[in-house]
Amino acid sequence: MKKASRHITSFLQMMSVERGAAPNTLENYRRDLEKLETHLLKKNKRVETANTHDLRSFIKMIHDSGYAPRTAARRLSAMKQFFKFMYGERLRADDPAATLDSPKLGRPLPKYLTEEEVDQLLKEARTDHSPKGLRLLAQLEILYACGLRVSELVGLPLSAFSRQDGMLIVMGKGSKERMIPITSTALEAVEVYRTVRHKFLREGQESPWLFPSRSAKEGHVSRMTFDKELKNLALKAGITKKVSPHVLRHSFASHLLDRDVDLRSLQQMLGHADISTTTIYTHMIGEREKQLVLNKHPLAALFNPDEDE
Repeated sequence: MKKASRHITSFLQMMSVERGAAPNTLENYRRDLEKLETHLLKKNKRVETANTHDLRSFIKMIHDSGYAPRTAARRLSAMKQFFKFMYGERLRADDPAATLDSPKLGRPLPKYLTEEEVDQLLKEARTDHSPKGLRLLAQLEILYACGLRVSELVGLPLSAFSRQDGMLIVMGKGSKERMIPITSTALEAVEVYRTVRHKFLREGQESPWLFPSRSAKEGHVSRMTFDKELKNLALKAGITKKVSPHVLRHSFASHLLDRDVDLRSLQQMLGHADISTTTIYTHMIGEREKQLVLNKHPLAALFNPDEDE
């Protein structure tokens, strides 16, 4: 393994002691800065004498090599912090990285399940008639029917169903209350679960929560417990995609947009304060349609010239 230069070593020590950087972060920064040093040496430059043009050529090299934007962004971040450190320690009279711009990363599209995969998950859940199985089915039905955040789901009070038939009352972020239509299938699953709800309480105990827990400090099922049970269910159902409560929330939004639900209504159901947060799903639909054209169009071979004919 190449030994880091004394300037890089000093920088990493500062990041560890003063910034509390994690070991993985330090190791990534070490590798990134050593790659920079190697690049500069090929140009007969050192970190003490490199200018902004030299650093831009390094960024261009990263881009031309096909690295992901996030990798390029991390290396730029390492460079900027490193040269800021050198300037602050008077190892350089200037900071050549100060004017470098970060690359645009683009927003990652949400992960979601297909409708068939959701059906597969629910079908598997319906095979378990134990109290825990009935609880998990009720949780799944509510989550997919209403697109709740996992914290909203596990923290549902019994009163969430009491005001108006066919509607769920949810307390979301910022203590903002919203009402969401709920399917009859989800309501039926909740009613069946209610027949065994007492099994999650101590004898004589009362609880305001729909999904109480004797062990959780919150008094209701924890997010970690639900997430673990959901992942185990996905494995049993043979779903290879990563499945999480948030993936089901994304699936709810995606499937509604497929059925032409307007964006404002979706925003209200999801509890987004700003509609710009909701518009990410329109980009997801656009990407899906693009892939449909590329894969299913009669002239798909023209779009995919590298595929076998």
